[in-house]
Amino acid sequence: MPAMTLLASDYDFALPSERIAQEPARPRESARLLEVRRDWSTDRVVAELPALLRAGDLLVANDTRVIPARLEALRGEARIGITLDRILPDGSWHVLVRNARRLHDGDVLRFPGTTVSARVLDREGGGGAVLRFDAAGDAFDRFLRTAAALALPPYIDRPDGPTVADQADYQTVFAAHDGAVAAPTAGLHFTPALLDAARARGVGHVTVTLHVGAGTFLPMREETVDAHRMHPERGIVSRAAANAINETRASGGRIVAVGTTSLRLLETAADADGTVRAFDGETSLFIRPGHRVRGADLLLTNFHLPRSTLFMLVCAFSGRDRMLDAYAHAIASGYRFYSYGDACLLERDA
Repeated sequence: MPAMTLLASDYDFALPSERIAQEPARPRESARLLEVRRDWSTDRVVAELPALLRAGDLLVANDTRVIPARLEALRGEARIGITLDRILPDGSWHVLVRNARRLHDGDVLRFPGTTVSARVLDREGGGGAVLRFDAAGDAFDRFLRTAAALALPPYIDRPDGPTVADQADYQTVFAAHDGAVAAPTAGLHFTPALLDAARARGVGHVTVTLHVGAGTFLPMREETVDAHRMHPERGIVSRAAANAINETRASGGRIVAVGTTSLRLLETAADADGTVRAFDGETSLFIRPGHRVRGADLLLTNFHLPRSTLFMLVCAFSGRDRMLDAYAHAIASGYRFYSYGDACLLERDA
């Protein structure tokens, strides 16, 4: 029997613009939390999360740190908008470019107010390009702090650019390794006090690293889901983290993925039987209905865009009909969506 064709329109829903959060909840753990189990759901707040877990469970969070990644460059007098995507093994950068048609291989870009320049090594379809900057290491970090801004998602309305508050709000308590363009937003709900409460409950936590790229902001343009290709992202699962995850499973504990980025990395590193291996490389894994999740038992995540790869991921995790019902309830009940929004705790579909 042929496999059923998945269509983006099957993962669409109406979302009123007033449901899109423009500021985070304060304090962070006061955000609302929709607990979605296989046979029921209930309204809670994030501060209740430790009580919803069991002694021996393990939180797996993404410890990437968001870097300022949005730049304005000049090619002659032409202004070129650039968003860093990911650093490549040879030290060059894959970027997304506005007005990419104005670029040619070999062009040199200048960045006003700095002495740094970049050469265009390659151009791709869809606005992608590869640049080599003439600064690296600490000098490149100083350049970004001087010339770049946070690449906030386009649905966060900041006509004058990111605010001072955004610098802290758009960074998780786990942040340790520079490299993300976008925040792993489920982690934004955590505070040291919430982690202490989880620890007191007997719930551990480990971190993995997935540097979220600029591709996360791009809409899915294809109607046929199988035609979509994910942008690669760099990920690391240490041997110590893999061992902790496997030991938790062996002792009967549950793996709680904090966010879709953690889940994608766990799935990349997991064998067919769910054993997680150490991993260091790029992943372009597209988790959509039909994928059998192996690496996590529960998923804490924010509410995602209609027709998006992330909404398809949560449908793969918990079932399409269940998630459409959950999102309809969230919209009707005033939950706040997207990066600065509320969260849901999902149980893996049997």
